[in-house]
Amino acid sequence: MLPPVTDRALVDSLHDDLVASDYDVDGVERLLGPVAAAALHREQSLPARRALAAALGATPSSRPSPVATLAGLFLLGGVVPRAALDRALPRTGTAGAERLGLVATQGTGADDDVCAVVDLRPYSSVDAVGDASWWLASDLGELVTGGRLATDHVLGAGGASLTLAQVTVRSSTGRVLDLGTGCGIQALHAARHAQHVVATDISRRALAFAAFNAALNTRAGTELELRHGSMLEPVAGELFDLVVSNPPFVITPHAGAAGRAVADALGDYEYRDGGRAGDDLVRDLILGVGDVLAPGGTAQLLGNWEHRRGEPWTERVGAWLDEAGLDGWIIQREVLDPAEYAETWIRDGGTTADREPDAWAAAYGAWLDDFESRDVEAVGFGLVTLRRPLSGPVTLRRLEEHTGSVRQPLGAHIARSLAGHDWLAARDDAALAASRLVTAADITEERYLTPGAADPNIVILRQGDGLGRGVQASSPLAALVGACDGELSVGQIVGALASLFDVPADDLAAELLPAVRRLVRDGFLAE
Repeated sequence: MLPPVTDRALVDSLHDDLVASDYDVDGVERLLGPVAAAALHREQSLPARRALAAALGATPSSRPSPVATLAGLFLLGGVVPRAALDRALPRTGTAGAERLGLVATQGTGADDDVCAVVDLRPYSSVDAVGDASWWLASDLGELVTGGRLATDHVLGAGGASLTLAQVTVRSSTGRVLDLGTGCGIQALHAARHAQHVVATDISRRALAFAAFNAALNTRAGTELELRHGSMLEPVAGELFDLVVSNPPFVITPHAGAAGRAVADALGDYEYRDGGRAGDDLVRDLILGVGDVLAPGGTAQLLGNWEHRRGEPWTERVGAWLDEAGLDGWIIQREVLDPAEYAETWIRDGGTTADREPDAWAAAYGAWLDDFESRDVEAVGFGLVTLRRPLSGPVTLRRLEEHTGSVRQPLGAHIARSLAGHDWLAARDDAALAASRLVTAADITEERYLTPGAADPNIVILRQGDGLGRGVQASSPLAALVGACDGELSVGQIVGALASLFDVPADDLAAELLPAVRRLVRDGFLAE
């Protein structure tokens, strides 16, 4: 099936029709109800089909609402009468939707059937700029087709795309590169705060979807340029202030018998298979992205990396950072064992043990063989933030694991943490002691006491925003954080606490100043 066509006049008509139709995230939830809408988000259609049938039963069968027609057609893969789609899209009409490549028709009569040939769904997100509300076209998914995905399948905005959009720093900037744009979702987010966006992909089909989505959702004059090519090749020799990428990082067997088995059983999916062994693609991207970063420029990527026997992941991935010569902050968010990893990605393409037992078994075994060949014990997933220093040496090398919940959008928190790191890097302990700091508004204090005790055994400073960190604090540190309201300098507060706790001021400063640095870095305290 061909991707949609970007006819500017028709796309503008479609945009106006969609605005008027109530076919947005909130409108779909009002139609289906929160339970059915949430189930549909989990790729479970039955509750939504029941809710839609109930909604249609409450209105004359010949007059479904526009949102009911569009949800049944594009979200649930149903067949609708031509007259119903003409009413739902009065400016575009069924004929215009067919010319755009969105639907196929059985005839020209009012009661003739119309079916969707692409997935066109409302999208809503909150990033560091604010609320975003669009419509995104992509290939029909397994929920509609009932089978495995084609190898050139173009995904819509899934969980990984949403995560990347929310963790990206969104300060106003010049040039942004969206590497591996897919349907174009990261480019759309970037277009809200950048002067110029370049989006690349190895898939011409993906670029066609991205062009359609850009035309449907961006204002006239937005500088969004699409380029075909692999990884960084289309932008060689250029510099960007921000690079974002959800690259094809999936660790897929490619060599030897294991590679042949997976290729025969599943094929290579363009959206996720970069054609490299193990986690080489992520490593090479970390090592190479600095070539296209302007001084002070930032790259934010999703990726995964192998945990190999006898080698901590922090050492292995940390060596990539060292070789890259960039500031680096890597947060590992999830860890899967080899079997879980194989199951996840075989199932991701629409292959199931029930539908295709032979293909499932062949791919599963090949994945396990491939991991065993490199002594892989687990695979970590996470967020990668890299920066080219404005000048001077690298100052940031941070690798950590945080598998708990986070407060999205995380992009503003990451920006504050990076700014805090830079502020600290320019100040020695004397300058820090002279600073007047303020405790962030989201910080709370938890105290744990033995019943009957006058003083707490444990004090936890808890962050409500960002990564939601909890820091166990000594009584002096908790008191210092409580006193940081911008009136007194850190040194003055330390001096007062030394008198209160009856300890030498220099000793207390030696204890507290390193802790204050960590709290500034993590957003508990700010200037």
